Amino acid sequence: MFNDLSRMGKYLGQAARMLVGMPDYDTYVEHMQNTHPDQPVMSYEDFFRERQEARYGGGKGRPVRCC
Repeated sequence: MFNDLSRMGKYLGQAARMLVGMPDYDTYVEHMQNTHPDQPVMSYEDFFRERQEARYGGGKGRPVRCC
């Protein structure tokens, strides 16, 4: 029973992050290890920063936007 609750909590957390535009880091790591084993995996901080820049702009010469 607790295994099912734990799994449900994980999926609800992933869904909540996706709703606010923040992909799940664990899913990213799993994808990189399975699909691109020859490439390095970003740290959580780098992953978070890259996702924020992709969503809100800024960095790499792009202007920062709020909406």
